[in-house]
Amino acid sequence: MTAPSAFDSAFDRVLADAQRKETLTDWGPGEFEGPLRVLLDDYARADLNAVGVHILRSGIVHSLRMRLRTQEWIRRHPEILDEQVAAPIVVVGMMRSGTTLLQRLLAADPRFVCAYGWEVVEVAPRLDYEFSVADDDPRIAISEAREAKSRELAPDLFAIHPMYAREAEEEIVFLADAFLSHVPESGAHLPHYRSWLDQQDFSPAYDHLHRMLQFIQWQKRRRGQVAQRWVLKSPAHLGYLDLLRARFPGLHIVHMHRDPRTTIASGASLNTTLHAMHADGVDVHRVGEQWLQRMGWTNDRAMSTRAGWTDDAAVVTDIGFDAAVADPIGQVARVYDAVGLPLTGHAEDAMRRWLNERPREAARPPYGLANYGLLPEQVDERFTMYNQRFGQHLGGTAHA
Repeated sequence: MTAPSAFDSAFDRVLADAQRKETLTDWGPGEFEGPLRVLLDDYARADLNAVGVHILRSGIVHSLRMRLRTQEWIRRHPEILDEQVAAPIVVVGMMRSGTTLLQRLLAADPRFVCAYGWEVVEVAPRLDYEFSVADDDPRIAISEAREAKSRELAPDLFAIHPMYAREAEEEIVFLADAFLSHVPESGAHLPHYRSWLDQQDFSPAYDHLHRMLQFIQWQKRRRGQVAQRWVLKSPAHLGYLDLLRARFPGLHIVHMHRDPRTTIASGASLNTTLHAMHADGVDVHRVGEQWLQRMGWTNDRAMSTRAGWTDDAAVVTDIGFDAAVADPIGQVARVYDAVGLPLTGHAEDAMRRWLNERPREAARPPYGLANYGLLPEQVDERFTMYNQRFGQHLGGTAHA
């Protein structure tokens, strides 16, 4: 049974639900209402089942609750907005290109800070929370319970895209919380929202991201941690490198590369799994085609932006997936050289310890381009320019 009407005229109701649950009314700065209206209108037309409606609507209300709660923390502690998010290292690249590996290796160095899974899931603590240096934040246990439930109830999704409470996590959630992101199209057929996004200025989303990082950094200080240089990561940044750099001046980008034939199939597999959680029927060929188009669009924008940077070689370190897997410490050392920071023995020991102790992921469901109606030659044609420019980082597998 489908229930698209559950999102009809939903704008006022989701706002009211969030305000009622938090007993707060101040949304704070930043325009989010317009993007949210467009998203809700397209959800109302989408072929979602009852479970999908519940999951997606609950996610929107949660985002709104975090916005309300964050604004109240800032009202009580305006010094949050004085936090300086200085010169982060940002790992970007298509899905399954090694971005998680590089971020978590860097995050093992205690001189860096990151957002952990439990901080991303619930960025704002309850308003009666008392900060302490003890590792007793109730959000940790909540996130660990959610992780266990995800393993049990959505094993395919967890196998493809695991999210660990105590591991460094990407910050794409904060872009999605601004309702200017490509996250919704990964889990539902939203043709209007999808095309509308391509014409939008994502500055409000990056302003919101910056604000959330300030908030997390302030919380870390309250827990006795000395916030230093951030390590961020998200494939979502690829299409917005200009905005990313404008919002975080002094950043250094680590651009990961892998054969698009592999990354496209992997992304289509994840999106198909997400679509199947929200709808009874999934057109897997449409999912594959849309993902090919989106990743082509994203990479075109990334290459165009980088081509306009006269200091690109100083701002970006390019790393191939195969090289990162074969010699992770050696490739990380290149990043340290680029940012002028010594790779200490202490940091290297922490990285090797993480490599030995990191969570071992379950086998992913089998997939290939053919599962999504795609031919290798289609991918090669769409990524001809990418393969030509970055072929040296693709392990000899470029097919241009």
